[in-house]
Amino acid sequence: MRKLGRPSLKTVLKTTTVAGLGAVMLSTGIPAEIISSYAAPVSVTAPQAPSFADVVAAVSPAVVSVRVQSDAQPVSNDGSNFSFNFGGRGFDQLPDDHPLKRFFREFGGQDGQDGNQNRAERGGPRNRDGNRPHRLRPAAQGSGFFISEDGYVVTNNHVVSDGAAYTVVLNDGTELEAKLIGKDSRTDLAVLKVDATSRKFTYVTFADDSKTRVGDWVVAVGNPFGLGGTVTAGIVSARGRDIGSGPYDDYIQVDAAVNRGNSGGPTFNLSGEVVGINTAIFSPSGGNVGIAFAIPASTAKDVVADLMKDGKVERGWLGVQIQPVNQDIAESLGLKEANGALVVAPQEGSPGQKAGIREGDVITAVNGQQIKDARELSRKIAALGPNTKVDIALWRDGKSQNVSVTLGNLQSDEASAPTPEQPESPAPSSEKALANLGITVAPAGDGLGLSVTDVDPDSEAAARGLKTGEKIVSVNNRKVESANDIGRVIEEARKDGRTRALFQVEGNGSSRFMALPIDEG
Repeated sequence: MRKLGRPSLKTVLKTTTVAGLGAVMLSTGIPAEIISSYAAPVSVTAPQAPSFADVVAAVSPAVVSVRVQSDAQPVSNDGSNFSFNFGGRGFDQLPDDHPLKRFFREFGGQDGQDGNQNRAERGGPRNRDGNRPHRLRPAAQGSGFFISEDGYVVTNNHVVSDGAAYTVVLNDGTELEAKLIGKDSRTDLAVLKVDATSRKFTYVTFADDSKTRVGDWVVAVGNPFGLGGTVTAGIVSARGRDIGSGPYDDYIQVDAAVNRGNSGGPTFNLSGEVVGINTAIFSPSGGNVGIAFAIPASTAKDVVADLMKDGKVERGWLGVQIQPVNQDIAESLGLKEANGALVVAPQEGSPGQKAGIREGDVITAVNGQQIKDARELSRKIAALGPNTKVDIALWRDGKSQNVSVTLGNLQSDEASAPTPEQPESPAPSSEKALANLGITVAPAGDGLGLSVTDVDPDSEAAARGLKTGEKIVSVNNRKVESANDIGRVIEEARKDGRTRALFQVEGNGSSRFMALPIDEG
């Protein structure tokens, strides 16, 4: 009888392999084919970002590049393009054998008959005296956009202000001559006109920017660095920005990339409407840092309409110098809120002065509409136009009152405004220290007001900018001619429960107000 032992590993593997193969053959009838496979690539389904392509395709034909040329004066009498100074000597004072003089004589420089002959042959026509006539040279490049099918173009005043000839370059590269219709330096806007009667231009319209919100998408189209047809996108970063460029500052701030050459170009909303006109950037380096400022469409629309109609802009004129009302000034005058515009001085013969507006008044409303600050007053008065009768609400002597004013014309009346008188030199007599204010004063030489002869550098007056040599004209809108006058006015303010007094100060040909604490030790 044969003894059965445990099968070897080799026998097991062979049997398993054959059995496995048999199992495969039973299921398929043929040996299985070995197929190589790879892992699937990563695929993410995410919301699609908004595309601006449709907006850009629609508005791009209306956006243009603006090239500006100006008159170029001949550099030298012989019409050459070179001007040199060699240690205080002109070119004609160099020795005849000087290498530079020989070079320019031979190749058309500043001296020598042969050179002049060569330049005359190459350089075109000359005047009877041998000089070339004035020619135009490139002066600026910017952007603009059509606002009518007959060729009116909006751009910035600073793009065209020094120009003598203008060229508009369309999106397809077509170059057309344009003429200047009008410009307005106060809002930095200008209008050009392309005369091309045989064609109609694609144009865009202004948006109702009052509906534009911080965070809305915007698209800027323009001509940065002369590249032409460049599109950038961003959002509205802020509204109502004052960048110190003028009394009507009310810019929309955007973070779309705006650079040199974008000036005058439009910023669009997603409906293809112009919400602003790019005019300035904040840039320590000169390049884009994501802070650009655009003139609101609401401002541009009215100014452009006036320029197209008359070639100029007429604005209402009140004729008063104003400054903002801060919390300190409001407290010194007994105002509950720091709103309105403080009248520093009415101009002589101005509509405001004729109506009885005085220095120290606070204008709080125009035609019943509250005034938030001095900028808002400037914009409201300008928008009303010349010869408009308006009702002005004032805060004077602790109470409200109204005056009626017929506005003048800013464009014509502003030129006749008197030049402010220079402040008188301080007269160092009868000095008396006002220790609680940190100032020392003396009667002014003209008998009007008090000259400041010393300011404690640690006082609130110094912190507010009061300087030696300036003159205090009034305190709380009351004329002062001595230190005792100031003391009496301050004491009355204390009795009224006020902690500050309003000082009117003159200096450097201008006047301003500052509120000082009356209990400073």
